[in-house]
Amino acid sequence: MFLVLWQLFCAVLAVSAASPTQTVQGVKLIDKRNNFPVSPFVTTRGGQFFVNGSVFTFVGTNAYWLQALNTEEDIDNTLAAIRAANFTVVRTWAFNDVDAIPENGTWFQLITNGTVTINDGPNGLQKLDKVVELAQKHGLYVLLSLTNNWSPIPGIDKPLPPGFNPIQIRQLQGTNGDNATLPRNALSGMDTYVRNFGGHQEHDQFYVNTTIINAFMNYTTQIASRYANHTNVFGWELANDPRCNSTISTSVGCEARHVTRWHSTIAKHVKSVDPNHLVSSGNQGYFCTDCPKLFPRQVAPPPPRPSPAPRVRRRRAPEPLSKAKLLKERKAAWKRERERQKRAGELLDGVKIRGRWTASQTKRQADLGTQSAFDGSHGVDSEDIINIPQIGFGSFQLFPDQFDYSSSSLDTSLPPFNQTLQIGLDWIRRHAEAGQLFNKPVSLTGFGLVTRDNAPFFVPFNGTAAPFGPDQAPPSNVTQAFGVTDEERDEAYSQWIQAGILGGLQGIIQYQWSQNNLTAVPGSAISPVSTESGQSPLPDESGHSPNDGYGILGTGQAQAIESISEASQGFGQDDA
Repeated sequence: MFLVLWQLFCAVLAVSAASPTQTVQGVKLIDKRNNFPVSPFVTTRGGQFFVNGSVFTFVGTNAYWLQALNTEEDIDNTLAAIRAANFTVVRTWAFNDVDAIPENGTWFQLITNGTVTINDGPNGLQKLDKVVELAQKHGLYVLLSLTNNWSPIPGIDKPLPPGFNPIQIRQLQGTNGDNATLPRNALSGMDTYVRNFGGHQEHDQFYVNTTIINAFMNYTTQIASRYANHTNVFGWELANDPRCNSTISTSVGCEARHVTRWHSTIAKHVKSVDPNHLVSSGNQGYFCTDCPKLFPRQVAPPPPRPSPAPRVRRRRAPEPLSKAKLLKERKAAWKRERERQKRAGELLDGVKIRGRWTASQTKRQADLGTQSAFDGSHGVDSEDIINIPQIGFGSFQLFPDQFDYSSSSLDTSLPPFNQTLQIGLDWIRRHAEAGQLFNKPVSLTGFGLVTRDNAPFFVPFNGTAAPFGPDQAPPSNVTQAFGVTDEERDEAYSQWIQAGILGGLQGIIQYQWSQNNLTAVPGSAISPVSTESGQSPLPDESGHSPNDGYGILGTGQAQAIESISEASQGFGQDDA
């Protein structure tokens, strides 16, 4: 039923381009109206995506685990369901690193003792071939991510439950017999390189260690060259959420320029191997207003614009983000909150103590520093990264359950959900403005909220256990139920998508897709529920896709998809 609802509400979802074809060797066409080259690959022009000469805007979904499914039929059915829901782009992992070859399941690259081995077999890169092939069959584009910032190992970084080994995805038996935790980070990532190439065990070695960089570039060569002529590959994402900090501690000297320089190096390399596809970062979207820039924005005189229609006000171009701008916004918010407190009787202007008047707090006395999302403390400067010449489009994420995106103190007059909603709206607005400033398309490549029903499954990106799972004691510092209601999730998704469309985002990707009736194989990413003795049963067909708390299978899935559908109708048909 939910697919029927989704199809009805998404009938006008914009996919201006035709269905992708599988491969192409070289096409030289010219749009005679605009004198621009026409390409079957996704390209950019003037802050928009184009395919075959037409504007391409999209709403997509994340299914990072596609290549880890155990059968071709499971991959086919999952992609068919995603397309039936009128999504047109699916973001997925193009890596699967191990430090020991698993008995069952998929693996792409063995990294151990400073050596790497690529698996080109049927349980290796041929699985990714099948994902790309079947995505083309269903008219889907794939956005391929090349590594992950987060790769905690159960038993090494976190305690390992009895009966499991570090190369298995951690699965616990919940009170109802379902998997209680299925972390997204079991396919490894940056820290696997750091752990296995020796030297300093610091996360930022991935960005500065020449040996590690060369090893990663070798892998990107294998992958990018493999799909260079596939037009249904949307583009390359250098990493999921790259930043200075991760599971392994970082050095005290890690800073945004190190991460930006790494982006430039890898982006140049990928474009040299595959000039056909776009390259993006995949970062969380953090800003650094005071960071020195490796790729400063060149301010050119604005092009002439036609006069607006009568009684229509011309839209002002966004101002560059700066500390002064942030502090101006923060002071305004401080004033509004102070006036609200006065009206509510929560704050008296000039309090009398022991017969004497004490001055009220002034703007100068207030804490007016920038927050962590804007001061470079994460080692990410998204404005410097988007201005790298080889970066074709900007990307950012929105997961307020786990990360702080606020630019000022929260409005205490608002309930927690409304604060979360507003933080998301502000974050989307800032990145839409950044796209206009740098004249590049920007996409929200992952967003989500954990609901209360899904809280027992929630696994933080840098964790291996569900803190609210049935086998865990409640955290001592939590005073209220974790998560939002289904209705609040749907309202947030709707408003965030609408804000993105109105602000000028060119793509929006929900996190994450859920799928059931999958083939479960012991020791693989889709494993049967373990028995009390710790022994895995035989393969069966009752497997679920990994759920780290953001999956919605059986937890209001129809309503969530419907809210995404209705909000997405703003992406209308638009010819180039």
